[in-house]
Parts: sequence; structure tokens; C-alpha cells
Amino acid sequence: MPHDTIVVLDYGSQTAQLIARRVRESGVYSELLPWSVSAERIKAINPKGIILSGGPNSVYEPGAPTLPGFVLELGVPILGICYGMQAITHALGGRVAASQAREYGPATLHTNASVSLWAGLPADLNVWMSHGDRIEAAPQGFVTLAHTSNSPIAAMGDLKRQIYGIQFHPEVTHTPRGTDFLANFAINICRCNPDWTPEIFVEESIARIREQVGEGRVLLGLSGGVDSSVVAALMHRAIGDRLISVFIDHGMLRKGEAQQVIDTFQQSMGLNLVAVNAVETFLDALDGVTDPEQKRRIIGELFVRTFEKEARRISSELGDIAFLAQGTIYPDVIESAAADRPDAHRIKSHHNVAGLPDDMQFDLVEPLRYLFKDEVRRVGEALGLPEAIVWRQPFPGPGLAVRCLGEITWERLERLRDADAIFTGELRDAEMLRGETSQAFAVLLPVQSVGVMGDHRTYAETVALRAVVTDDFMTADWAQLPPELLARVSARIVNEVEGVNRVVYDITTKPPATIEWE
Repeated sequence: MPHDTIVVLDYGSQTAQLIARRVRESGVYSELLPWSVSAERIKAINPKGIILSGGPNSVYEPGAPTLPGFVLELGVPILGICYGMQAITHALGGRVAASQAREYGPATLHTNASVSLWAGLPADLNVWMSHGDRIEAAPQGFVTLAHTSNSPIAAMGDLKRQIYGIQFHPEVTHTPRGTDFLANFAINICRCNPDWTPEIFVEESIARIREQVGEGRVLLGLSGGVDSSVVAALMHRAIGDRLISVFIDHGMLRKGEAQQVIDTFQQSMGLNLVAVNAVETFLDALDGVTDPEQKRRIIGELFVRTFEKEARRISSELGDIAFLAQGTIYPDVIESAAADRPDAHRIKSHHNVAGLPDDMQFDLVEPLRYLFKDEVRRVGEALGLPEAIVWRQPFPGPGLAVRCLGEITWERLERLRDADAIFTGELRDAEMLRGETSQAFAVLLPVQSVGVMGDHRTYAETVALRAVVTDDFMTADWAQLPPELLARVSARIVNEVEGVNRVVYDITTKPPATIEWE
């Protein structure tokens, strides 16, 4: 069933995918494509509107991304955000220049025209700015729709052609009414029918899985996290017993997690689950490795090689297996700067995106690749998964390997497991593991410091606690946990976890930091 679609053209912003996500929140399907996409691809989608994302460039730089001419010829409404606004201005004869006072952070937007973009919104809007250039002169036919103290043309529009530009970022949570603004564009201006829901996504995903897989069998890399669990439910509903779920215990899971995963998915969901104990294999391969990117590459390749080994064994019994299913989601793709986003900057690679070996023998099935974490949870609820699975704490594919900074040994992993269990257990007991925190975990640092326990001098390692609040995992604030809870966690860790004498709390937002430490 075709849906009214808003196409977002990506100019390299790290928050470009958030634009599509916010549009989807209004019930309108949105698809992200690189700004250099072909006219044929866009016309095949037949979008009801186009949004141009922000980006790191300046439009007057040599080789900077441009506004494709065919976009203007489509005759559909266009909205340019930040760099997208500047690209419109540059293409249509306006003037863009470096601002003497750059705008980074909160600003007050004063609207000075009554248009559908502002429907239901106050005259003065709190918005988030992030730009060094500004519009000095709008193109012919455009009128100024809003301004800030630093940007005389903070929003503009050609009302006849329905082409708009805004300097602020409605996609980030720091613009409180940003979703309402994008809904105004998608529904009021582009006249889209808001009929895209988690239930529709489930229905269409099942159809796509069946089309891709045909009568083949699929191996699923099941970690027990919400992403792979939702993939498992989708795949099982789509192809039934032809799904073979493989759980690899690489020794870097949280305390008691390996057995919990096996029990949950064999008993609760009735999946055909193959459990593989590969702890020694992974630890041997990671011996002496401290570089986080190398850790990820080693783990990514070992995962695939282990799957291939299991596939050969299972194939000898059931026949060839050509497909590998994974729980890849949007933040994984964004932070790996996947090949289909050439203008983005790589932050870190993910073992299930950029860490896969070139000679991998499987075709990938990734039904969640363009969903954000909160969307994945809603799909999980639509599939009827248990609440304990849907709201399980996020966990990186490489597991504790990227939370155990420095050299990985079994002793250090056990130390980290115990500290993490204390922290998350205290949060759970305080009913703060959901809502007050979106993700919480412990990190073991390769830093030793002097301490005193009783009458003895100690020289032991440091545990960092990380807890964040976010709704999209693209931006995050540190969780302001009660001091008494942190004091209790710290006391328990240094008293109960051998080899730790210092506990610190990470109060860094994302950005500039990422949620994980590696």
C-alpha cells in the first residue's frame, strides 16, 4: 500500500535522519536519501514534499553540495533547514554570507507573517540554532517569515511556489515545538495523509522480508536486546520455522545475561534457538587489543565467522542458508557514516554496519535499518512482545568490550559485570531504570589511583557510571540522579567489587560526547 511520502535530502548533517523521524511522528511516512540522488529515484517515490537537511559545508565553498535543479521542477512544496535554506538561497539568486556573530544554541524566533507553517504555534518560538552563515538577501519572490536577534531572515518563503527556508533545527529536542512545525509542513502544506503507523510498518516489513527471502532460510544474530528481539518477532511472523536464531555468548554480556537470553527466547517466544559458547575464541582474539575500533572490527568479523561456521553445520542438516538478519537501526548507520551517506563524518563504526568483512557469505536482512530506538519499541509493542523485552536497556553489539576500556581480560570483565549489576540494580529498585533514565551502565577505566581501605593503601581501577535521558539517542542529557543513590552505588561498588577503589559519574551531554565511551 503506497503512502504519501516526504523525502528528506541529506546534506551531511549528523541529525538529518532525525528530520525523517520527526515527520513520521506526525503519522506521515518519510524517507531519507542523499542530496545527490538521481531524479529518477525521486520521481519513482512520487513525494508530496521535499525537505533539505542541514550540513557541515558553506554554500559558497568550492565543491559544496548544491540544490539539484530537478527538485524545483517537481512542483511540490520544499522546506530547507539551515544549510538547506542556504542552498535554496544560493540556487535562486539570493545572498549567503558568513555571520559576524555565529548562532549556536537556543534562540527566540519572532514570526512576522501568518502562514500555515506557524499554525497552532506561538508568535515567539524557542528554537535551536547551529550555523555560522546567514541569509543576507532572500531570493526574488521570497518574503521574510521570521527573525532572531542575530538573523534578520531566520525564515523565508515563496508563498506562491510553496518553497520555504528556516535557519533553525526543528528536528532536535532543543526546539520544543519542532515536531509540530514539521507536521504543519507535511500535513497542512504538502497535504499528506497521516496513515503511517507501527502496525502498518509491521505489515509492510513482513511483506518486504518475504519478498527478499523467498523460500530461503535465515540466520538471526540474537543478542536479546530490543533490536534483535523485534527483528526475531518480525522474521518469525514472516517466515516461521525457516528462521534459525543463533545466540553467541562471546563472554562480554552483562551479569547472568547469557542464561537469561536462552531461557527467555526458548521458553517465552518458542524460537528455534541455537546457543553457541564462543567465550574463549573471542577473548583469545582480543588478547592485548586496546584500540576501540580494532575491538569492534575483531568482534564483527568473529561474529560473522561464527555464524558461517554454524550455518555450515546447520546447512548439512537443513540445506543452504543464504541470509543473515540483524537488528541494525538508524543510530548505528548514522554513527558509522555508511557508504550511502558520503557527506557525513564517521564517529565510530558498529560491528553490524561498518565492521562486517568484505567477503561475508550472507545477504543481509535488516528490517529496522531506518528506525530509531523509540520507533523500534513501538513496533515491538505492536508485535505483542513482553514489556520486559521491549523496554530492555540498550546494549552495544560488541557488548562490554567497548565498556571495558583498555585491555580485555576475564578478570576485568567480571569486575565490570559486578559494578554494572550494582548500578542498574539500584536504579531498578528505585524505579529509575525507565523514564528517569533512557540508558544506564558502568564503564571500567584503565586508570589506577591511590586509595585507602582500612589501614591499607590501595592502588586499584576506576569505575565510571553513565546514565542519560533521551528520546532518540541522537542527542542526550546526563541524568540528574539523586546524590544519595549515587553515594549508595559508589559505596557498594568499592566495598563489593574487588579491584575498584574509585567511582566517578559522567555528566557529559551528547554531543559533544557519545553515549558509549568507545
